[in-house]
Amino acid sequence: MIEAGLPGAQVRVASPDNTHYEAVIVAPQFAGKRTIARHQMVYAALGSKMGNEIHALSMRVYAPGEEGAPGADE
Repeated sequence: MIEAGLPGAQVRVASPDNTHYEAVIVAPQFAGKRTIARHQMVYAALGSKMGNEIHALSMRVYAPGEEGAPGADE
């Protein structure tokens, strides 16, 4: 769902219980945006699933090439 809402994003999601999720998201749409705006973009992509099927979501969000982003130092 995140990849559909943020085309071109690289997304890794893990969940131990299919209710609580942890995501690492690298998306070009995040360039120049603050963390809160990035999170809001992800929540918008998840729509009504957030708070229902998805009880909790921990996110690390990056623009491509940003310090800390997976693959940024490769």
